[in-house]
Amino acid sequence: MRSVIILGLYMAATGLANAGPAEIEALREGDMRKLAVHAEPRAGSEVPFESAEGGEITLGAFAGKPVLVNFWATWCAPCREEMPQLAALQETLGGPEFEVVTIATGRNEPAAMERFLSEIGAEDLPRHRDPRQSLARDMGVLGLPVTLILDAEGREIARLQGEADWSSDSARAILEAVIAGEYDS
Repeated sequence: MRSVIILGLYMAATGLANAGPAEIEALREGDMRKLAVHAEPRAGSEVPFESAEGGEITLGAFAGKPVLVNFWATWCAPCREEMPQLAALQETLGGPEFEVVTIATGRNEPAAMERFLSEIGAEDLPRHRDPRQSLARDMGVLGLPVTLILDAEGREIARLQGEADWSSDSARAILEAVIAGEYDS
């Protein structure tokens, strides 16, 4: 019996190693049903934004690993709910194979961002800024929060408009499938 269970888990894991749209869509439950999985990866953006350190950076700086990009603002009530969950994702899944990248878009002063993240217990998230909303506009971000999943090549493979429970089993399974292998469209 144990061999059958191990074989089943192995087959499931190897089946997701090259997770494509259908496999990712099959993992969507709860809030993750709002995740729009693209049939074909979409080009990323090379529009610069302000890094947490203060210099200019582009999403290309994160190439080589899948990235969850979250656009947020200090005045965004739903952001207040999901940012601690994103911090937990970075804590558990983040590293050389995956990263959570948070970008405050619009007028978000560094001191206000610091206060906001401290109040909600998400101090470890990056404090990147897009003060002129250039990147947000280029990426078609309308409203906040918006979360994008980029593959290791920097292409957008999925998008979620609005808040979601990023601590759910479904969210974790989707991200683990993306991390496990290339997104084959």
